[in-house]
Amino acid sequence: MIEGECAAPAPGALAEEVAAVLADRRDPGVVTYERLLNAVVGHCHADREALAAALGGIPREQRVRPHRAVWSVGAVVAAAVGPVRAEEYWENAGAGWLELCQHVALDYVADARTVEVTARVRTGDTVPFLLSAPSRATGAVEPHDLVRRLAEYARLGVRPGPADLGQALLRCGGPVDPAAVRAAERLGTEEAPRVADWLRGGGLPQPVWWRDHESGAAERPSRRRGARAGRRILVGHEAIEGRGAFPRRFWSLFRTFEPHIGCAHASMPDDRDAHTVAVLPWHPEIAAARLLTGVASAADQNGPGAPGFLEALAAAAGPAGPAVHLAVAYGLAAAPEREREEAVRALVRLGARGALDGELLGRELVELVGLGTLKTALLGESLRTAVAAPQGAPAVWAVLAPALPGLLACTPAQVHGLLLGVAADAAHLSGARGALPEVTALAQRPGSSRLLKEARRLRDTLATG
Repeated sequence: MIEGECAAPAPGALAEEVAAVLADRRDPGVVTYERLLNAVVGHCHADREALAAALGGIPREQRVRPHRAVWSVGAVVAAAVGPVRAEEYWENAGAGWLELCQHVALDYVADARTVEVTARVRTGDTVPFLLSAPSRATGAVEPHDLVRRLAEYARLGVRPGPADLGQALLRCGGPVDPAAVRAAERLGTEEAPRVADWLRGGGLPQPVWWRDHESGAAERPSRRRGARAGRRILVGHEAIEGRGAFPRRFWSLFRTFEPHIGCAHASMPDDRDAHTVAVLPWHPEIAAARLLTGVASAADQNGPGAPGFLEALAAAAGPAGPAVHLAVAYGLAAAPEREREEAVRALVRLGARGALDGELLGRELVELVGLGTLKTALLGESLRTAVAAPQGAPAVWAVLAPALPGLLACTPAQVHGLLLGVAADAAHLSGARGALPEVTALAQRPGSSRLLKEARRLRDTLATG
């Protein structure tokens, strides 16, 4: 029932792949992780002894802390090769959970599924496949795939796990599929009405957002205190209805999110990766908003990067709003080079799929530069890199055209030539036309500095196309 990239390999091939992932300890990526998790569960249901024989010799001791996806694979494998504990009740797994922080609400969802799946395998109440196995690399589950899987569960007499079903529903979204809704209505199972209603409504509702400026007058960063009061823009959202039908670990996701909540998770790099976005692939704004503080730290405090997070936001099927654009803005001027490279790819990806709001990103860049949050030299270099990328010039011009007057007004004079040169290249490669009064006035000044040369080049490019 699981096809495509997440289809389960044969036990021998599965054992080799699991061994490689556990030995490497690094993030295996969303597709590999979901494939392994689903494969271990499915083979355990089909032939537990054969699976245990194939996986039994794989060392699972981790002397170095592995990526959380690797840890999850190891936990499920350990349950699969261990003895069946039929006296336990998997429904009680994780009952002692306590919500500590809203920043990691999506991690709570992912952890709930892992705990549930591991407990079901350990107790021998296995399932043939996971309802939440993605249909796409982004983590999205197609509605008709979910309905077909539920129909097979009903045929086999298998109970859906609340966390697995909950994760599957959160991964369904986008345009309503009437055929999938009708098929869900015909399932005739306990879950059918809920699933049909969910699909009919297009999945989780988009919350109401607000943009929030950090309180206080802007301060310069302090090496002693690490302070940068008043220099960040964050995003919050109102409460989302419907949490009662989901397990308690999911409830944090539905609460009102206050963006200035302080906690120890805010700058932890492991909390920001593609797996976070894949939990809710139709709502990249929720992931971006909740983890924006950590992304910002890479720009204004030389904090750690977020491997895969920005690209996953840009690739997600859902709409990109203020939080996603702010995340890209911070990333374009981040201290870690890898973060900037990823932000460039995210910018180009947003533009290529028509999800880039150039005016929005331009405004955010101008305000963050004016606050002293972004390092303008790094921002300019990132935009120059983006122009050279395939399909990058139109994206950069869409951002710089509305932003350039503001950037020229609030950035140091030494970076004006760089910004104008990048804008001229972007305008030329994208065939842009139309004068910018500020640039025209600058180009008319006498002199031969780089600033004036680039201003004239941009003026002439916009005049001739």
